[in-house]
Amino acid sequence: MLVKDQLNRKIKVPGPVNRIVSLVPSQTELLVDLGLKDRLVGITKFCVHPKDLREEIQVVGGTKSVHSEKIYDLQPDLIICNKEENTAAMVRELEDIAPVWVSDIVTIEDSFEMIWLLGKVLGVVEIASEIIERITSEKKAFEKFMKDKPSKNVAYLIWKNPFMAAGPQTFIHSLLRLNNFRNIISEKRYPKVTVGELRWAELVLLSSEPYPFKEADVSELKQKINADVQLVDGEYFSWYGSRLQAAFEYFKSLH
Repeated sequence: MLVKDQLNRKIKVPGPVNRIVSLVPSQTELLVDLGLKDRLVGITKFCVHPKDLREEIQVVGGTKSVHSEKIYDLQPDLIICNKEENTAAMVRELEDIAPVWVSDIVTIEDSFEMIWLLGKVLGVVEIASEIIERITSEKKAFEKFMKDKPSKNVAYLIWKNPFMAAGPQTFIHSLLRLNNFRNIISEKRYPKVTVGELRWAELVLLSSEPYPFKEADVSELKQKINADVQLVDGEYFSWYGSRLQAAFEYFKSLH
């Protein structure tokens, strides 16, 4: 069958799709929650949910670099990638092995589209729709919870040495806005930032991923800026699949 991915590329996919390689951790978790664990034949070393998945399914590398020969040996019907997490060169190389479906996600609406499109391609539209409905319900409840909460100037750091932050045109930025957080970073995507720039923030959030910030980093930064500094679970801010079902309850704990 001929389908489109989120880059609006036409992909010829064999039907049915019985062997899937997923190179995006959040989408790997989604595939399991869609009831497709038995179709997964290859994942990345960062696909940590469900917990024991890497012990059961072949690990083919990371998100930026994979062992293409391992993927070839797995003879997948479909390879699932993401524009941000995987490289364009990787996608081009993998297209010689199997059809590659690429997601492109900046907003929650993009996430809903990704879940529904994968549900359609993989024949599990009903389950996909149920997941979207649950996320939508949780989001509405959270928006009601946040209605009278004050806004704050915030910086969200994803890396250290040098510091890097999440800026506009990122999924993280979209979720910060839902939390009534005004992102002080104006440069798009993931710019380097200085301690001086962070002094404009009332709150600095240190993510658990991709850099694993710890309490020692909180103490170190607090000595340099006059702002609240807090560790946050990066998976709830950057995983755009079925993990969103639990994200909004987590966000309530931040307020």
